[in-house]
Amino acid sequence: MATVATTSHRSVRSRAAGRRRFFGRFTLHGIAIGLSIILMVPFFWSLLSSFKPVYEIRLLPPELLPTEWRPQNYLDVFNVRRFPFWVRNTVYVTILATIGTAFTSMLGGYAFARFRFPGRGILFGITLSTLMLPDVVTLIPRYLLYYVLGMLNTHWPLILPFWFGGSAFFIFLFRQFFMTIPLDLDDAAKIDGASYLDILLRVIMPLSMPAVMTVAIIAFIAHWDSFIFPLIILNTPELFTLAIGIRFFSISPSQDAAPQDHILMAMSVIMTVPIIILFFLGQRYLVRGVVMSGIKG
Repeated sequence: MATVATTSHRSVRSRAAGRRRFFGRFTLHGIAIGLSIILMVPFFWSLLSSFKPVYEIRLLPPELLPTEWRPQNYLDVFNVRRFPFWVRNTVYVTILATIGTAFTSMLGGYAFARFRFPGRGILFGITLSTLMLPDVVTLIPRYLLYYVLGMLNTHWPLILPFWFGGSAFFIFLFRQFFMTIPLDLDDAAKIDGASYLDILLRVIMPLSMPAVMTVAIIAFIAHWDSFIFPLIILNTPELFTLAIGIRFFSISPSQDAAPQDHILMAMSVIMTVPIIILFFLGQRYLVRGVVMSGIKG
C-alpha cells in the first residue's frame, strides 16, 4: 500500500511539474509573440503605406488599409533616374566592406586565439574597450581625416577602414570560436610544413564556417543599412547609397515639389526585402555561430 501511495504521489507531483512547465513556456512564448508583433508594426505600416496614394499616407487619424491600392508606386521607384546608381553603389560598398570586415576580424581573432606574445591580454582588453565608444564620437575626427586624405564624396571611407581594422565585436567572436578548435590540428599542420596563414585558411577556416557566416551576415546588414556616416561623406546624388537615397524623398528638393512619401515607403520595402531574405537563409548559421562561440544574451 505504501508503495502504491508513493507512486501515486510522485505521479501527481510529476503532472503538477509538467503543468507548471507548460504554463511557463506558454507565458514566455506569449510574451515573445507579443513583442514580435509590436516590433513588426513599423514594417507592416511601411508595407501597407507603400500601396497607398500619397495623400492617404498623411491622413490624421491614419488609415491602416489603403482605400485605393496602388502597386504603381513600386514601378515609380524603378522609374527614378538615380535609383540604379543607388542600388549599384549599395551593393558595391556592402560587398567590399563585408569581405574586409570578415577577413580582418578573422585575422585578429586568430592572432588573439593562437599566438602568445607580450601584452596580448592588455591589447585584447583595449580592443574590447572600443565597443564602449559610440560611433558618433568619432564622426568628426573621421570626417577631418578623410578631408585631409582627399577622400570626401567618394566610397573609399565606407570601404577602406574595414580592410584595416575589422570590428572589435567580430574579433571577439572569432577568438571565442577559434578557442573551441583543438590546438592539435595546428600542430599536425605545422608538421606537414603549413605556415600560420595556411593553418588559418586551410584548417581553421573550414571548421569555422558558422562563425564566418555569422560575421558576414551581421556585417552585411550593418553596411547595407548604414546611414549616418555615408550621409556626411557623400554629397553627389549619383554616389548615394539606398539609405541616403530614401532620405532624398523625405525632403523636397524645392518648395514647389510634390510630396513623394509613397515612393519613399515603396523604396523602404524594396531595401528591406534583401535583408529579410538573407536573415532567413542564414538563420541556421547565426544560431550555430553564436552558440558555438560561447556568446550569451
